[in-house]
Amino acid sequence: MSHLITPDLVLLDADLGTDRAGVIRALTNLVAEQGRATNAESLFDDAWAREQLTDTGVPGGIAIPHCRSEAVTEPTLVMARLKPAVDFGAADAPADLIFLIAAPAGADKEHLTVLSALARSLVNPEFVDSLRAAATREDIVALVEQATAPEEKAAPAAGVAGVAGAAGAPAAAATGGVAAGAAETETPAVASAAGARPILIAVTACPTGIAHTYMAADSLAAAAERAGVELHVETQGSSGATPLDPAVIAAASAVIFAVDVDVRDRARFAGKALVQSPVKRGIDAPDEMIAEALAAASDPKAARVAGGEAAAESTSSTTDEHFGQTVKRALLTGVSYMIPFVAGGGLLIALGFLLGGYLITDTASDIITQNSLWNLPDGGVGAYLGAAAFKIGQASMGFLVPALAGYIAYAIADRPGIAPGFTAGAVAGLMGAGFLGGIVGGLLAGVAAHWLAQRKTAAWFRGLMPVVVIPLLASIFASGLMVLILGGPIAALTVGLNDFLNGLSGASAIVLGLILGAMMGFDLGGPVNKVAYAFAVAGLGAGAIDNQAPWMIMAAVMASGMVAPLAMALASTVLARRLFSPVEKENGKAAWLLGASFISEGAIPFAAADPLRVIPASAIGSAVTGGIIMAAGVTSQAPHGGVFVFFAINPFPMFLLAIVAGTIVTALIVVALKRFTRKSETVASAAAQVPAAA
Repeated sequence: MSHLITPDLVLLDADLGTDRAGVIRALTNLVAEQGRATNAESLFDDAWAREQLTDTGVPGGIAIPHCRSEAVTEPTLVMARLKPAVDFGAADAPADLIFLIAAPAGADKEHLTVLSALARSLVNPEFVDSLRAAATREDIVALVEQATAPEEKAAPAAGVAGVAGAAGAPAAAATGGVAAGAAETETPAVASAAGARPILIAVTACPTGIAHTYMAADSLAAAAERAGVELHVETQGSSGATPLDPAVIAAASAVIFAVDVDVRDRARFAGKALVQSPVKRGIDAPDEMIAEALAAASDPKAARVAGGEAAAESTSSTTDEHFGQTVKRALLTGVSYMIPFVAGGGLLIALGFLLGGYLITDTASDIITQNSLWNLPDGGVGAYLGAAAFKIGQASMGFLVPALAGYIAYAIADRPGIAPGFTAGAVAGLMGAGFLGGIVGGLLAGVAAHWLAQRKTAAWFRGLMPVVVIPLLASIFASGLMVLILGGPIAALTVGLNDFLNGLSGASAIVLGLILGAMMGFDLGGPVNKVAYAFAVAGLGAGAIDNQAPWMIMAAVMASGMVAPLAMALASTVLARRLFSPVEKENGKAAWLLGASFISEGAIPFAAADPLRVIPASAIGSAVTGGIIMAAGVTSQAPHGGVFVFFAINPFPMFLLAIVAGTIVTALIVVALKRFTRKSETVASAAAQVPAAA
């Protein structure tokens, strides 16, 4: 394995300015100059993007900017001892010791383990003091190599041993009074023999899994030692993870999640009192987190990890949400899970029309039941394959409302809500209540399942709650209301809405297109954008040859959503390159493909850097496209795919013309605003430094 750090990668008492972006840029340039990266700018973009997720400054005057990057050719450490120190977001002081950790995108586990070992060593005050006292660059290299040596990474400092998977080391029971390096098989019963200590467990994880994951683990372990608490930590990092022993989890009274990403296999911790925060808080305030976990363990009202058999006694981690936030999150979850059914089904139906003609709707059922590849119908293989595609797509579209309702309920009540939600959605379809009925049914099923899951029951009965009792009672409640009371009125409302959409023509259709287009361009994948898209997708299943309004709405929404990224690409790479930063120009190149694929988020880096110019321009141009689509009667039977689902769009040339018109309008407005309106120096500086975040 090559050396991760050399004297040429060390800067002592260097003045790299007062801005963290300047420091990171200087260090990434050094990596490229030493032949360890192919492109300094790309490496800076990746490191800066990681910096935007979470500040990398930690207590003690240390900062650890880090990233994985396609530009890095071999794992590299760059160390800088700064004068003056630079603020990297730590709570106590600016940082004078900077370690840039640059890992290749496909770095092997051995390298990642060594990089993680360095990050953990920076929690050790003696190691940090040695770095500050080192007289030469060679001394720095020797200290780092000693800290990351294989024989030392397996033997953590006293009181920091109870970390599962930390830097590749085995799990150990680490507590105050328990020897470092205790055996992986040591159980809570053995550990507690030295005295009755509270048992806590923790999971740490960050987006890259190189530095913060392990530093948080060690900081929490040290805080647990100070508090006299037995703590077992599972690090879910790049160098691997050793899952906590189920016996350890069972014995723990509370769990700490210091994470910036989802916890793997979260259901293992179901029912445990929960303290959750970003991973950086595990480094900055470990003592407070340990104290909060101890308090939660003795508080019956504390938040608990939901899911699994313990769902009956768990409190959802989202109890602090306002009702409106909960409903919005549930609706967006339902739509996101519903989209694959609609996407696959819509494309298959469009393919069926392409192969078998529009009259395939009348003959598809007879063809697939009475014919085969060896007994083709009158239309030949095209008619047969068209009928098969149409019926498969129709079956997929049949899941639209049940899937919508099922996953709305899931978002509210977790797994116990799925069955009653799907049932309520199916009943809504049976009653003719459509997607509106699915939304109502899903909300009712989710609320009912969530309420039942919070009820206290006898221990012997808990296992039956999520499997039998909750699905049964929540289904009776939600579906019963749908059949007895709500189904009829909602069905009437659905019929009225469909009649209204079918009756749209002329000016009214254009106005609807303008509104939907502006919504798609307003926040580029945010809530307003998602509302417009959900409205179009939910109604797509009602489209038919004699009811093409839902297909027109879908076309307007998809075309409008393509405008912003394409316009940013046009403006930054063709019309006015000098008005955009180098990072924005690179983002513009990618935005061509993102826009063509109907990925609105391709414009987010531009909107984040300059919202007052980009967002109004995007909304105006997208509205123009939406209005043209509705005026021309363009239809789309596909909910996603952009230009790549051309066979599902009719007429496709008019679809392209509408997109081109909106793209040009948005691009010209952005260029004009950038050219003729002034931006403050602070905003301009930020725009030059913020990389892609899409």
